[in-house]
Amino acid sequence: MNLEVRDSRVHQFIDPGAELATVVTGFDFTEGPIWQPHEQALIFSDIMGNSLYRWSAQDGLKKLRRNSYMANGNAFDQQGRVITCEHATSRVTRSDLRRCDPITNDGLEVLATHYQGKQLNSPNDVVVKRDGMIYFTDPAAGRSVVYGIPREQELSFAGVYRLHPATKEVTLLVDDFVLPNGLCFSLDERQLFVNDTRRLHIRVFDVQADGTLANGRLWAETTGDGAGVPDGMKFDQAGNIYCCGPGGVHIFDGAANCLGVIHMPEQTANFVFGDTDLCSLYITASTTVYRVRVKIPGYATFQG
Repeated sequence: MNLEVRDSRVHQFIDPGAELATVVTGFDFTEGPIWQPHEQALIFSDIMGNSLYRWSAQDGLKKLRRNSYMANGNAFDQQGRVITCEHATSRVTRSDLRRCDPITNDGLEVLATHYQGKQLNSPNDVVVKRDGMIYFTDPAAGRSVVYGIPREQELSFAGVYRLHPATKEVTLLVDDFVLPNGLCFSLDERQLFVNDTRRLHIRVFDVQADGTLANGRLWAETTGDGAGVPDGMKFDQAGNIYCCGPGGVHIFDGAANCLGVIHMPEQTANFVFGDTDLCSLYITASTTVYRVRVKIPGYATFQG
């Protein structure tokens, strides 16, 4: 593994001699990894491959959905169902993968498609708060020839939204991003971090009692060489933020200092903490899913 050290404290989080291992390869554009602890399995999307996969060390690779509608980000809800952002349909959907037909998609429930009568752009990444509320980003990337199906954008902005899981009410929270992408809650859920791919930075917002956001401000910038932009983003249990960026995965402490970068052989889109101790970083990087061990376990609100 190639670890760029920007602060020696990064050695508290990862061993520079840790092996970057290939888990599975041969995809078009891997994204949206989530970890199932009770099955010790990884679920992830292949956006351009239009499929949703499951991998485990015991069972290997299995295709869960043969038409994922160009699924991108995924998250588990409180019942272990999978919330998915779809590029091809501009929808947010919910599915119990044990009951959803892998060919026909029977059992797939649509949660959100429009805001104020206009179709969403292309929901990208999603997180679920402990109260069950769903937060997602909605850039227009999935309406491009590169990452989705080319079509005109109906909304004049790229927003961050809250979605009620029962009533399916969609609430616009922020509308001044260029390309909102990865997002994650702080450990106490009092703050929501959202990155902007085009601006190469991470912003933080205070979460109000009613679930809305306030006091948005710049938190950190992702700088460096190599392919990659701010994308998937998650906390570990010590309050450090891992975020995709130029060259690979950037590791920030709680004060927004970048301590180092895990350099990757391919452009990296997302990752998730997995294995029994949540100390393996499963990284979705273009054609391949990689794994590297870290020293501090990851944090996850819900796991299916």
